[in-house]
Amino acid sequence: MGTNQASQAPAISPLVIRERTGSISAADVISVLKGEINALHIKQAFSTEVAEEITANFIRNPGLKERNDGVPGRYVGASHYKKDAATYFAEAETARSDVHALFGDLVDPVRGLFDALKRELHDQGIELRLARSDYGQANICRALSWTGGGTYALQPHDDVAQVLCAGDDYELPAVANNIVAALNFYPSMAEQGGNLRLWSHKPTVTDRKSQGVETTGYPYSATYLEAVPCRDLQLKAGDIGLIDGGFVHGVAGQSGNGKPRLVLNSFLGFARPDLVLLWT
Repeated sequence: MGTNQASQAPAISPLVIRERTGSISAADVISVLKGEINALHIKQAFSTEVAEEITANFIRNPGLKERNDGVPGRYVGASHYKKDAATYFAEAETARSDVHALFGDLVDPVRGLFDALKRELHDQGIELRLARSDYGQANICRALSWTGGGTYALQPHDDVAQVLCAGDDYELPAVANNIVAALNFYPSMAEQGGNLRLWSHKPTVTDRKSQGVETTGYPYSATYLEAVPCRDLQLKAGDIGLIDGGFVHGVAGQSGNGKPRLVLNSFLGFARPDLVLLWT
């Protein structure tokens, strides 16, 4: 591995990042899905009151669990990471009421964006739906609080490997041929740190093999990334981030006021020119 790292420096891919204040639109999402921009950071995208209520619902949620897949964090919902389709969709079904409980009686900002995007894509002859299989259907999002210590609360990784290697019983691998977008709503942020860091590098299968992360995309070492330029998104509660998950990204370490860094996360992307899938 050392030889590969020394002889094959990571290729640099320019990052096009758009930041602004206000609400997110379906057109914004489509611009990332089509690769017109690589990352979008919208500040004050949903209200403080909604953010605080979702955070409280997460903390007291009966479905709140610790991850046991080698990625330190607490979560509500289901993750396809390292799971076959039967296991993932069964977990999604079991967690459905817990995901709904995150929003209580609130107007759900994730569902609101999903519905607006569905209408916009339908007008373009494109279907948007939740990923499904013979085993069931995905949820619209999951809630995550990363708990890693040190430099990163969540180590540098890419989101494509886990999709490409998901398995034959999933619809997802086709999305890996296009852009796997990660959609993140932030109801709560730690007082210090917790920034979303993006590196100007989109690993190939060869790159992942050289780093021993061919099937997971997690984690990339500091040594591998040390010569790669990076950018930080300075996040606050009520922000939305949308990124091309093919770029290596991670979450900086956090400290401070005891509030969790909480993210509502979904993945989405084109499986075919006329079909966009969403899953967790």
